[in-house]
Amino acid sequence: MQGVWFRDSTRREALRLGITGYAINLDDGDVEVLACGTPEAIAELCAWLGNGPPMAAVSNVLESEADLDSPPDFRIG
Repeated sequence: MQGVWFRDSTRREALRLGITGYAINLDDGDVEVLACGTPEAIAELCAWLGNGPPMAAVSNVLESEADLDSPPDFRIG
């Protein structure tokens, strides 16, 4: 996933949905998103990530589950 303002737009969408976690740039230009919240909120965020914000170029979204402690907020890095 690449795009202008992708991480901050993801943060805003996550906060709207009550999701905590992060959106960070990876060395290859992709964005990694950790999302912690209700199954319904996670599903809505995943659907949003498939399109991203205007001007984003999303080629695919890979999903996997992780057994992690939920962060207290949503950060970008």
